[in-house]
Amino acid sequence: MDMDTSILPSGDAVANTVANPVAVFTRLRPRLFGIAYRMLGIRADAEDIVQEAWLRWQGGGSVDARNPEAWLVTVVTRLSIDRLRGAIAERERYFGAWLPEPLLGDAVEAAVESPEHALEAAGDISTAFLVMMERLAPEERAVFLLHQVFEFDHAQVAAMVGKSEAACRKTLQRARERVRAERPRFAVDREAHLALLARFIDASRSGDLAKVQALLAHDATFTGDGGGKATTVVRTVIGAGRIARLVIGIERKWGIDVRRDIVDVNGEPGILTWIGGVPDSVTSFLVEDGRIAAVYIVRNPDKLGALRRLIP
Repeated sequence: MDMDTSILPSGDAVANTVANPVAVFTRLRPRLFGIAYRMLGIRADAEDIVQEAWLRWQGGGSVDARNPEAWLVTVVTRLSIDRLRGAIAERERYFGAWLPEPLLGDAVEAAVESPEHALEAAGDISTAFLVMMERLAPEERAVFLLHQVFEFDHAQVAAMVGKSEAACRKTLQRARERVRAERPRFAVDREAHLALLARFIDASRSGDLAKVQALLAHDATFTGDGGGKATTVVRTVIGAGRIARLVIGIERKWGIDVRRDIVDVNGEPGILTWIGGVPDSVTSFLVEDGRIAAVYIVRNPDKLGALRRLIP
């Protein structure tokens, strides 16, 4: 894989860096997984990409690479772009809305630089952020993430995606224009977020339509992902009143054999719903100005497989 040598360090630094290739890969693995997961939105696909990068690293990359991070990020980025191009056609045939596979609890730590950075990174790994990324074409997404989230400079990004620096600047500009209506980060006070979700659960259980509606922004959205394998809304529902009625209807349908846990979903408070002792859905939220601006519920069992280990 050709790389732009302008981003590579001198020989002495390289010799020290790659002295222990296994340790180098282990140190960089969270960054590599974080890039692949943000690109693809599916945990298994991201893990496959990182595994392929590891095989290439073992197969000669650790010898050839003058800058291990640049080499590995380039491999992961380009593999992710190729995988995403194929996934786009699949998602066009997907039944209903497509949402990213949720990462719960400690799983988020695999996608951030370190546990200490988990809170800081929550905004750019949240469901809302990943849904926003779906507006971008594969190369736009790669350039946007590498520059905006992982803070590589324009020359480094250009080398990683295999384009000129001028072309990458234009790509970044297009990406920014496509997501201009939404903020790239969704930072919300965690305690306020938790309190709001607790009120939402209580209001839903009460069956009080007005209480639920009062917690929602007037133009809130509700998006469900069942993948044709579990029942949920097929199209996004818009408006506080309509969503409140939907939420109350779902509550009545679920009945009494239901349990909700407030858990970390992609680094932010969300809800894990159990029915009959089995994980049924994961719900995440976009909170703005003290109200719920968006609800994302994943019920597709293919995206909840990692939760099976939680079953007692």
